[in-house]
Amino acid sequence: MPSAEIVTYILSFIFGSIIGSFLNVCIYRLPREESIVYPGSHCTSCDQSISFYNNIPILSYLFLNGKCSKCKSKISPRYPIVEILTGLLFLTTVWSFGLTTQTFFYLIFISSIVAITFIDLEHMIIPNVITYPGIIVGILYNALKTDWDNSWESISKFSFGIQDFFSLLNELPILNSLFGVILGGGILLVIAYSYEIIKKRQGMGMGDVKLLAMIGAFFGWEGVLFVIFLGSILGSVIGISIIIAKRGDLKYALPFGPFLSIAAVIY
Repeated sequence: MPSAEIVTYILSFIFGSIIGSFLNVCIYRLPREESIVYPGSHCTSCDQSISFYNNIPILSYLFLNGKCSKCKSKISPRYPIVEILTGLLFLTTVWSFGLTTQTFFYLIFISSIVAITFIDLEHMIIPNVITYPGIIVGILYNALKTDWDNSWESISKFSFGIQDFFSLLNELPILNSLFGVILGGGILLVIAYSYEIIKKRQGMGMGDVKLLAMIGAFFGWEGVLFVIFLGSILGSVIGISIIIAKRGDLKYALPFGPFLSIAAVIY
């Protein structure tokens, strides 16, 4: 008989793939400003409703050979990819942090990140309907982590020095979260406006600014610095590779959100 741990990991993957199926709905409908609730799941080609037995994460795609059961049009491989990816990320998170409150909030974060990544890759936008609630959830998570009974004692010891400031942030997760929002959004905002002033054209969307603010809400200032550093490296490596592949075409637009997202998951 499998151990309780193994069963937990299997259930985590299954639950993650189910959430991934819902994220596919969000990925398709949010950029089109459609309701994610109504109508129910339907083929995007023939508009026919999808039966529940043809809507099982991962398995239905395999059984249907990647085609609609009615009109036989091809189903995007993005659907099983998102379901498998989300399942693996859920499993990994539960394996890393156990069944804890921290895991609950991280799973919300990961679900948001997956949706943002695939929307940004396809449409080059990051919906506010994901990042704004994500910022609030991140602040709430750190508010729950904060020892409010001793918070005033920590604040009373503050002497307006740089070292004291960062010590205070480490002691009070809620302040670290709020500063992370300001730092995360502020860094990219300055970069975006500076680029626009110098180049006379937009180089970075405000969606990236809000995404990094959301990351800051969850992980504070240290998370912001790590994510923007690693995200920039990943973006540069991939970007240069694409430029070389396109033989020096510098006009190819590359979304930055997916690289921030990958770096955030790694962090």
